[in-house]
Amino acid sequence: MGFKVGDTVLVLDEAMTGVVKKIVGTTISIETTDGFYLDYDSSELIKRNPEVSLKKEAFSHASAAAALREKELSAKRKQVKTKPKERFEPTMEVDLHIHQLVKSSRGMSNHDMLTLQLDTAKRQLEYAISKRIQKMVFIHGVGEGVLKIELEYLFSRYSNIKFYDANYQKYGVGATEIYIFQNATTD
Repeated sequence: MGFKVGDTVLVLDEAMTGVVKKIVGTTISIETTDGFYLDYDSSELIKRNPEVSLKKEAFSHASAAAALREKELSAKRKQVKTKPKERFEPTMEVDLHIHQLVKSSRGMSNHDMLTLQLDTAKRQLEYAISKRIQKMVFIHGVGEGVLKIELEYLFSRYSNIKFYDANYQKYGVGATEIYIFQNATTD
């Protein structure tokens, strides 16, 4: 915007008005209504339109209330509504069934499969901690319960994790949900 000496200007981000006294490049010197001389970049100023006067009568409780209602309405339009159930859904699921981890488990011993499942769980858990993901579900299945016990042992080694059975309606009894506390540190 083109400024010239004598223009009345408003300072952005400050409740200050002044008159332009000197212009050097993009630096504009103004005299405030309190008599102070201050320098601003031209991008920090806007020219005040002399036809529009800011009288106290121009603002009323009704106009302020209307502006507040408009602001609240625009804020509501921008919000994305989520269902209450979705707010508490885990953000990450890890299926530890062996057929999800390898193409074929042929030739793998039970120990090899369990080791692969636990390594996958630990890697995914470390990823979630590094990405600040708060909730996860590890789907381990029912079986004999060996994987579930090993997972609980793994989770208990972290001081920033709370674990419990996942939502029964969604996962049945074959899943464990964990909650990761974000401000704690791992062992």
